[in-house]
Amino acid sequence: MNSRVKSESKYKAKISGTGRYLPEKIVNNYDFEKKIDTTDEWIRTRTGIFERRYAADNQATSDMAFEACLNALESAHMSSKDIDMIIVGTVTPDHPFPSTACILQKKLAIKGFGAFDISAGCPGWIYASDIARQYIENGSAENVMVVGADILTKITNFDDRGTCVLFGDAAGAVIMSRAERKDISLVIDSEIVADGSYYDILVQPAGGSRMPASEETVRKNLHTIYMEGNKVFKLAVKSMETACESVMQRNGFDIKSIDWLITHQANLRIIESLGNKLKVDPHKVIINIEKYANTSAATIPVALDEAVRDGKIRRGDVVLMSSFGAGLTSGSLLIRY
Repeated sequence: MNSRVKSESKYKAKISGTGRYLPEKIVNNYDFEKKIDTTDEWIRTRTGIFERRYAADNQATSDMAFEACLNALESAHMSSKDIDMIIVGTVTPDHPFPSTACILQKKLAIKGFGAFDISAGCPGWIYASDIARQYIENGSAENVMVVGADILTKITNFDDRGTCVLFGDAAGAVIMSRAERKDISLVIDSEIVADGSYYDILVQPAGGSRMPASEETVRKNLHTIYMEGNKVFKLAVKSMETACESVMQRNGFDIKSIDWLITHQANLRIIESLGNKLKVDPHKVIINIEKYANTSAATIPVALDEAVRDGKIRRGDVVLMSSFGAGLTSGSLLIRY
């Protein structure tokens, strides 16, 4: 764990708007029963998932992100012209290059400022939020569009019954803005961490410079997700617990000070294990995995937006968010909404 020290900043940041997008197509566990050797009971028991959303064949990550951004702008009572930076957390960009953020910039009909992607696996939105916060705090930006979006179903091996049931597609976005002195809303702190010694237990083997695309890589499904589930499970709980404890301790919070906990929606057992480790009241944990499955970098911003629009999370509530993913990466974000 890094020993980042919190320092005074020129400005403060806040979340001024949230948005999400879920594709129309719904695939439930009974649909999988017809195709592979599995059952609804097996999937529910091991993951907590019942259904998930799949992007259309002609949808790309930027298309979903665009819809989430429009919802976030509406929530913040802003127009796209108010945005002065775009950061997208994704591992399924429209193209290897240019960045999905640049494509999103065009879709929003704005230009003239920085737009880039962050490849940090499922904590991509947490990583992007950490970066956005610092741009705002040092005065370099006023309104940053922070997006987490992934179409994991297009890199899923549907012959692998252990992983193919886990994933869905979605996009979530927030607008992180410069806070005024009178604002109750505040980004309190954030933490991002990586341990590259575990890079090979959650990986898309082919498609990069290590293993360029070939007939063999396509035939062997090497352009899809490979995961050693048991190892990932153990490391996930520990890494998120450490990231959560770090931001709380650094800012004088304990778990009783937290109104809501939103963790990466990868597996219900992971969410429950983290909750038990932190000793958090289960009623304070936001869970939507049964509806959307693991949507990678989108899980936390989607859950945040849903909880806000449902009236669970209200202005002034303290929200702790944490995620883990390929890298292995992890991180946490502590806010007063």
